Amino acid sequence: MGKYHLTYCANVYPGESWSEAFIQLKTHLPRVKRAVSPEKKFGVGLYLSDRASREILAESNLREFKAWLDKEGFYVFTMNGFPYGNFHGEVVKENVYQPDWTMPKRVEYTQRLFSILAEILPADVDGGISTCPVSYGQHFSDSQKKKEENIAIACRNFQEIASFLHRLEAMSGKQLHLDIEPEPDCLIENSEDVLEFFSRLTDSGNETIIRRHIRLCYDTCHFSVEYEAPETVFTKLAAHDIRIGKIQLSAAMRADLRIGGTSFKELEKFDEPRYLHQTVKRTATGELKKFRDLSFALAENMDAATELRTHFHVPLFLNSYGSLQSTQDDVVKVLKFLQKNHVTNHLEVETYTWDVLPPDLKNDLTASIVRELEWVKKNLEG
Repeated sequence: MGKYHLTYCANVYPGESWSEAFIQLKTHLPRVKRAVSPEKKFGVGLYLSDRASREILAESNLREFKAWLDKEGFYVFTMNGFPYGNFHGEVVKENVYQPDWTMPKRVEYTQRLFSILAEILPADVDGGISTCPVSYGQHFSDSQKKKEENIAIACRNFQEIASFLHRLEAMSGKQLHLDIEPEPDCLIENSEDVLEFFSRLTDSGNETIIRRHIRLCYDTCHFSVEYEAPETVFTKLAAHDIRIGKIQLSAAMRADLRIGGTSFKELEKFDEPRYLHQTVKRTATGELKKFRDLSFALAENMDAATELRTHFHVPLFLNSYGSLQSTQDDVVKVLKFLQKNHVTNHLEVETYTWDVLPPDLKNDLTASIVRELEWVKKNLEG
């Protein structure tokens, strides 16, 4: 993919144990590679649950995995360290943020993932792992003091990770970074939260080390739900010397209620029970109102609303779903920006909702992933 490493996130495949995860990778990755990169090595966006991260380090599992990657023409440059486990459970919702960055388990899990990545990362490639944005904000909605205390704990834990990565990089010779992924309704949900958090994080005397090893994962869906324009965010981050470790390419569900024929009720088919679908309403005056899940928005009177955006990662290659739309335009803007501005090395398609999409949008998983990657390549090169 030229100057960018492009992949898709393997969290689309179920598997809590390493043996289950490896079977999924061996089954699906070669099919995608044959379609999009038959002659060249293909990057992998690896996802390992906490359990799988422990098991891959047992016996000869990691060595065997590395040998398989080399043999089949794959390399790992990024990992998803956001979901700790059970990402394909019946109900994930806000549990996806647990354990959060106030807890030792999150620190230990992240360190373990980096130890794995340092072993399999090619010598000439930087390696990044995306992670949750501190914690789920609704847990602290009734206490500003509790919120501040937990942010302070999280800052200390991120500083510990930065020091760990500095030592690991010195030993391995490989550049490593942890990429914080803002998300609606979390303690870091938009660009202003990012600036505030990094200001506190770097106020520790280790600013150079922190800025090298702690970066941002820009998820296009999440920032679109917050109604933040990509170029505005990129400009703001650059002005404050906040580096982007990875861009996750994803589109949010959108309902433009100004368009005749748009059915608010059509959103009901996207109100599924597994994942959290934070929704933000905008009025004609630009006022925003947030709902913790799509079901709460659906129960609201929307007479004053002009637009709804929902955290539901819909396929990139479509920009409309019946009378509904997506935020595909924001993804296109990001890709056009990247044509002239190299703000990261890592691009990862992060459409993980294939098995919870409405039936009329479901298709063969491999074919859908290939279509996503080809769409990205076309818009990045065009």
